[in-house]
Amino acid sequence: MPRYEYRCRTCGSTFELSRPMAESSAPAACPSGHDDTVKLLSAVAVGGTSSAPAAGGGGGGGGCCGGGCCG
Repeated sequence: MPRYEYRCRTCGSTFELSRPMAESSAPAACPSGHDDTVKLLSAVAVGGTSSAPAAGGGGGGGGCCGGGCCG
């Protein structure tokens, strides 16, 4: 089940709830009992390295076109 992050506008606390996607925008009370909350936009971090070859055959260079226009 997905986890969603919310912030309470009354006390400023941030909290997470696990709930079905269909209920992601439903009102959520903060742990202190306040009802004035807003769902936060979650950012997904993507990074790291890959063992897959680079696009265009992995011949080297990198850049915008696999090294052809980069000299």
